[in-house]
Amino acid sequence: MKHTNRQTSLRTLTDLYRATDRQHVVTVTFHKEEKDDHGKKTGHLIEDIRSLEIYEIRTTREGHIVIEAMDRETGEPRSIRVDRILAYTIHRTGYVLTRPEPTTYERPAPAPTTDAQALFFYELARDQDDADYRPRRRLTQTDTDLAV
Repeated sequence: MKHTNRQTSLRTLTDLYRATDRQHVVTVTFHKEEKDDHGKKTGHLIEDIRSLEIYEIRTTREGHIVIEAMDRETGEPRSIRVDRILAYTIHRTGYVLTRPEPTTYERPAPAPTTDAQALFFYELARDQDDADYRPRRRLTQTDTDLAV
């Protein structure tokens, strides 16, 4: 068992990435937010222990590093912030759960079949980029140096 307060976060992330690459199960002791009877978070942190099959490590918009993993007990996906991990153990047992397929994938639009359609779609795409154009300085009607 490795305690995260005795090592750097870089070492913790290195171990978690290595376990992910080798598909080794990780048992994690961490703090999670307590929920009331209605499922709302109370803001209190409680300690929890889970065996996880990690499939992704990512960074949130707020800058927190989060591991996405399958919980061995429930078989459901779980997200855990790395800064809330207290201790972890890497086992040599392999993954047995199937991870969920990403649901945010959108199929791309079909490619144009003719040159005329390709030119039309190119012009439409270019117009969207021009819509956010902002001049470098505020223009007034008295600016005569910009006259053509």
